[in-house]
Amino acid sequence: MLVVYATTHCGDCVRARRVLDSRKMPYRWLDIDQDAQAAAYVREVNRGMESVPTIVFPDGEILVEPSAARLEAKLDQLGGLPRPAETPPGL
Repeated sequence: MLVVYATTHCGDCVRARRVLDSRKMPYRWLDIDQDAQAAAYVREVNRGMESVPTIVFPDGEILVEPSAARLEAKLDQLGGLPRPAETPPGL
């Protein structure tokens, strides 16, 4: 399962959550403002910085502050659910 280290006030975290939810990808959300162990882990893997989102994938890869496109590409690599179809303009 994916683990997302994040905060509720981070725009990049909201975007990552939106991507994961749109793909119906299961994940565990850990708010580093509420979980000291999660915050310590994020600092450990990010050279002392609390960079969020820090996303840990089942294959061990870690993405830090990924763009939506980079996150989508990683989900595709893992064989995640297909991207939702875009609604044509005017519908």
